[in-house]
Amino acid sequence: MDSEEGKKETGRYKTSAPPFLLNSLLFSFSEFLKKLCLRKMALRPIDNAMPMTPERPKKQAKIAVPAQKVPDRVGKDENKPPSVQTLPEDASMDYVLSENLQGFQDPDTKFQDLVGGLESKDWLKVCGSLNDARRFVLHHPVYLEPILEKFILVMVKSIKNPRSALCKTSLMAASDVFKAFGEKLLESESDSFNQLLLQMLLKASQDKKFVCEEADRALASMVESIAPLRLLKHLAPYAAHSNLRVRAKAAMSISNCVSKMDLKGMEEFGLVELIKMAANLMNDKLPEAREAARGIAVSLYEASTENEEEKQQFWQTFCHSNLPAIHALAMVKLVVSP
Repeated sequence: MDSEEGKKETGRYKTSAPPFLLNSLLFSFSEFLKKLCLRKMALRPIDNAMPMTPERPKKQAKIAVPAQKVPDRVGKDENKPPSVQTLPEDASMDYVLSENLQGFQDPDTKFQDLVGGLESKDWLKVCGSLNDARRFVLHHPVYLEPILEKFILVMVKSIKNPRSALCKTSLMAASDVFKAFGEKLLESESDSFNQLLLQMLLKASQDKKFVCEEADRALASMVESIAPLRLLKHLAPYAAHSNLRVRAKAAMSISNCVSKMDLKGMEEFGLVELIKMAANLMNDKLPEAREAARGIAVSLYEASTENEEEKQQFWQTFCHSNLPAIHALAMVKLVVSP
């Protein structure tokens, strides 16, 4: 048995390596792997050696490029140069001053086309005809007098038109008509003058400056050309108009009329009515109306006390006898100096 165990023991040592040899082999193998790894890392591209943070793209400046409209070549000649863009029709209108309007060499021929032009549906043609009518008014009024009422209605229609150029041209024509015909405008049996007056007051009250200024000039021309007493009867109802701007514009024209009247004319219209009108306008919201009321009161005071020795006493008595106490006190303080 000892011999068999010895053989087995001898065979085991022959088939297995000593422990220190195995450790040496493992160490050598691990060193080999380390060298192999280092070699592979050395051969790897440098870009992959360590991760790099990608750079943030730089912002580019934005350049606004105007959009170009693709021309429509259908039905157009490509060899022709592009047409120049024209201004709006309103901007190309010429407003001719009255002093620059000349008479016609052949008014008979020109007058035949005038009525048709005034009735045209083309607003530019109507503007041209209005300027021709102004030339007739200023230099050949005898031609326009037979159709004066019809022409007034044409002006009213044109003033109502939303085209500012047509409206302004018609207001310029109204100024010339007032200067040329004056009180003849009041002789019409129709209501054409009152329609024209209302439209001028409305346009003078709007926000469009160049139309408003032209309407103011037309109202001033009306006051200068028509007798104040006759005109005052047409203006008086508008001093109580619901539109405060219309009321203010009417009050300014009334004040201008009263300033041109003497005591006899004021008495014919009504002194009491004038002082009541001034008292009501003094409480108006707009400063223009209150300033007009002050002008009416001063004109009335100067005319009514011209021949009175006790002017202040007369004015106080007149105001207190025709107005409520609070309104009378305001009228007295308005014109009586301390």
